[in-house]
Amino acid sequence: MGSLTQWLLPMHFPVRLIQLRKAADLTQQDLAETAALHVNQIRRYEAGTAQPTLEALIRLAKALRVSLDNLVFVEDERGPDEALRLQFEALQQFDDDERQTAQAVLEGLILKHQANQSLLRTRGHATAAIDRKIKKPAQRASR
Repeated sequence: MGSLTQWLLPMHFPVRLIQLRKAADLTQQDLAETAALHVNQIRRYEAGTAQPTLEALIRLAKALRVSLDNLVFVEDERGPDEALRLQFEALQQFDDDERQTAQAVLEGLILKHQANQSLLRTRGHATAAIDRKIKKPAQRASR
């Protein structure tokens, strides 16, 4: 599980951890004790030589009194861009029926996008398989 988490954490995580620790006015030792982790692990996380497990991330977020998103992502790294954010804010003025309709439309668009992506991946695999089949006879003929 730790190796999976390692590939999912953004490259800026060590810097983010240091910023949040210092903003909370904690030393590495203080953070380690509060999060029930060894201080050497905190040092490794901040140096970027180790990645925390999900359990360690949860402990760190609780110790720093921040959400996991706040710990792992920089501001505005997640969520809609400004134009979509304004449109989502406008949706709050809708009544319940209008909001449900908007949500259904969005879900339909998302499903359509996912289906198109899946189809593209399937076609890509099929095309690659066809290319391999074509190349094999051509390679045999050239020998």
